[in-house]
Amino acid sequence: EAIVTWIKKKTGPGIHNVTTVDEAEKILTTESKLVIGFLDSLVGVESDELASASKIEDDVNFYQTANSDVAKLFHIDPKAKRPALVILKKEAEKISYFDGDFKKSAIVDFVFTNKLPLVTTFTRENAPLIFENPIKKQLLLFAASNGSEKVLTIFQEAAKFFKGKLIFVYVDIDNEDVGKPVSEYFGVTGDGPNVLAYTGNEDSRKFILDGEVTLDNIKTFGQEFLEDKLKPYHKSEPIPEKNDGDVKIVVGNNFDEIVLDESKDVLLEIYAPWCGHCQALEPTYNRLAKHLRGIDSLVIGKMDGTANEHPRA
Repeated sequence: EAIVTWIKKKTGPGIHNVTTVDEAEKILTTESKLVIGFLDSLVGVESDELASASKIEDDVNFYQTANSDVAKLFHIDPKAKRPALVILKKEAEKISYFDGDFKKSAIVDFVFTNKLPLVTTFTRENAPLIFENPIKKQLLLFAASNGSEKVLTIFQEAAKFFKGKLIFVYVDIDNEDVGKPVSEYFGVTGDGPNVLAYTGNEDSRKFILDGEVTLDNIKTFGQEFLEDKLKPYHKSEPIPEKNDGDVKIVVGNNFDEIVLDESKDVLLEIYAPWCGHCQALEPTYNRLAKHLRGIDSLVIGKMDGTANEHPRA
């Protein structure tokens, strides 16, 4: 479907005329999101600006009408000052009204800001929409599907304040296919709800909302995230109570103390428990540590890289 839409946009007029109520009703039943302009005329400067904007937005179909009855069906007041423009979505936020200067750049900005749902549910299909979006910063809500309605409503309400600045994502932690692996990747445990800020895959810094998931707390958290005022969160296993083996156990929370100890030389292995190469290395690594155990200035350590993080690792 995406390929077909893209080809039509690149080869066709980019904008489609809607002249009858029948046409309008058919469009409303088939489109999940659309942009429509209510103009004085279907030709001219305003139509040209809308058509130019449509060429830039590949994944939304653009329509125009001069018919008051058609405009009414698309939730535009027939007496509204023209040109009027709306984006309609089959989402929690069903309609957004344009109030800017009717020029290509302003229209493109409006559509870009409003085309995503307030909250995108994380699925395999939606992952590219999230990670390939020009907006890199995300706020993720991790919650079980059962009983998440109230917190999801709060999250959606908060999203209205950050349109065009942050992507709001809901991760269903009960979902075996994507919810559990995504939660593990971000180091989120428990039944939630948890809210986490993420700078995107290129930077990969994470921040945890410390406190109750309320509208005010999410708004403050989102604003401080945008202003870079938050302290990054790093995954860590508990610091081991005993750590007197030949190979020292390093976790995120004792990394500074052991690995960055200026008085010691440190050899650190970062491994994954499921990695065959890591498993094959372990006996040799243990023999090395045993052989060198008498040298106080030398530390041989290992860290599970799937469960621990540190900015220097």
